[in-house]
Amino acid sequence: MRPLLYILPFFAVMALAFWAYHENYATQGQLKQMARLQDQIGNLRDEIAMQKAEWAYLNRPSRLRELASINFDRLGLMPIEPNQLGMANQVVMPEAQPLIVTGTTETSSTSADQEQIP
Repeated sequence: MRPLLYILPFFAVMALAFWAYHENYATQGQLKQMARLQDQIGNLRDEIAMQKAEWAYLNRPSRLRELASINFDRLGLMPIEPNQLGMANQVVMPEAQPLIVTGTTETSSTSADQEQIP
C-alpha cells in the first residue's frame, strides 16, 4: 500500500510537469506569432506613410499645373477663376410643396392609454 502512495504523487507531479512544459512552449509560440504580427503592422504603417508621401508628391500644384499645360490641347483644362464661382444666395431652391391630407385616419388606443391615474 505504501508504494502506491509514493507512485501516485510521482505520476501526478510528472503529469503536471508535462502540462507546464507544454503550456510554456505554447505560450512561447504565441509570443513569437504576436511579434511577427507586430512587425507586419509596423511594415504596413511604413508602406502607408510612404504611399501618402508619394501621393502628396504627385499632387503638388506645380506638377499638376505643368501636366495641365502639356495636355491642354487634349483635355482643354482651364484654371479656375474667382468669377466662375457663385454665392450661396444665387442658388435657386425648389419651392416646398404643401402636404395635403385627404380622407380620414383611424387611431387605436392601447390599454395603457385607457388607464386612468387615480
